[in-house]
Amino acid sequence: MLALLGPLFASGDTAKEVPFSLAGGHWFGTDFVGRDVWNEVLLGGRSLILVAVAATLCTYLIAVPLGLIAGMTRSRGLDEVLMRPLDLLLAVPSMLMLLLLVSIAPHSPLVLIAVVALINVPDVVRISRAAALALSARPAVEAMRLQGESRIRIGLGYVARSMRRTLAADLGTRFTGATYLVASASFLGVGISPQASDWAAMVDRNRGGLFVQPWAVVVPALLIVMLAIGVNLTFDRILRRETP
Repeated sequence: MLALLGPLFASGDTAKEVPFSLAGGHWFGTDFVGRDVWNEVLLGGRSLILVAVAATLCTYLIAVPLGLIAGMTRSRGLDEVLMRPLDLLLAVPSMLMLLLLVSIAPHSPLVLIAVVALINVPDVVRISRAAALALSARPAVEAMRLQGESRIRIGLGYVARSMRRTLAADLGTRFTGATYLVASASFLGVGISPQASDWAAMVDRNRGGLFVQPWAVVVPALLIVMLAIGVNLTFDRILRRETP
């Protein structure tokens, strides 16, 4: 809520004071250029949340249909065509791919969303494929086939619907991973504008004054950790409530 609604309560005052100062009536002091840390915190969470959410949604929109097709197809050739290129992507470390792709692209949230989604797609495809393989081998699916049901109806009406708990269990972890990648990109100074307010970028920009004015680093870092933990706990609670 702080990340999403923070900009509504942030001040438009861009006045700069003494860098890394705890004086002047600022709750958490000033940052490396003299800006109010709390005001930067209010401004810096929305971009992280929105990019991570958008990247996660794009990942599932691309990966789940591919995994469903690979898991339900009876053609080994189609399965190979779908899965082997993804295995190549899995062989590349995610941070290396992030640095390579984002560093040669313009500083744009859309580019960062696309890169993070591309990194996560292979994992989600494999999870979806494994779930679809197990479900498509059930007697209920064979019975639907004998009754003349189309593959689309079987896939969307039974297999995809039965996969939702598996995907929901993965969603919290996947969102946390997307948040980690977006924060890493911001921390490394790629994928975002150098002037943008961002929690991860705050950690990087202010780490030089950690022992002088620690709040400029500690507050955004704690908020990123709390966000990741909170999302996972929320999904765990939802799954427990849905367990029969």
